[in-house]
Amino acid sequence: MSYIILAILFLLSGFFMKYSDDLFDEKHDIKLATVFGVLCAVSSAMAAVYSIDAAYIFISVLIGCLLALKIDGIHHIISLIVFLAIVLLCGIPDLRLVILLICILAAFGDEVGHELISKVTDNRFLNLFFEYRFVMKVVILILAIFGVFDIWIFVCFISFEIAYETAGIVFEKLS
Repeated sequence: MSYIILAILFLLSGFFMKYSDDLFDEKHDIKLATVFGVLCAVSSAMAAVYSIDAAYIFISVLIGCLLALKIDGIHHIISLIVFLAIVLLCGIPDLRLVILLICILAAFGDEVGHELISKVTDNRFLNLFFEYRFVMKVVILILAIFGVFDIWIFVCFISFEIAYETAGIVFEKLS
């Protein structure tokens, strides 16, 4: 699998994740939210099985969301089960615990900061930083700069983020 295919999987994952959440949160459409959640789980799991760097990212996002209590609907639970089933059946590369913990803390920081920072400060920079979940982006970039991750995985993660934001725009336009 090339980085182009990996980038496509990241794009699909980001788009499906946001669209699933918006369907559940805004439209209360559990069935369609679950369909998009499963599509997100499949694309994320395929990337994680193929690439150790993607495995760090998607597993840490999953654990970060679990720790932040963001798994808050049946669509999330079904998606989680699908992701875990694929990853466990297909296997993932061996992960280094320290790198995984760094990524988990970044993902958790993004989720907590996203919910809380605007409630405790009017600082525009901090609000934008956490609104767009920059902790994970910065951590992945630093890990890539230091050679832990391939720089292309950072590009893939940015494609995930662009697709995530695009899904929000598309959802608003279609609603």
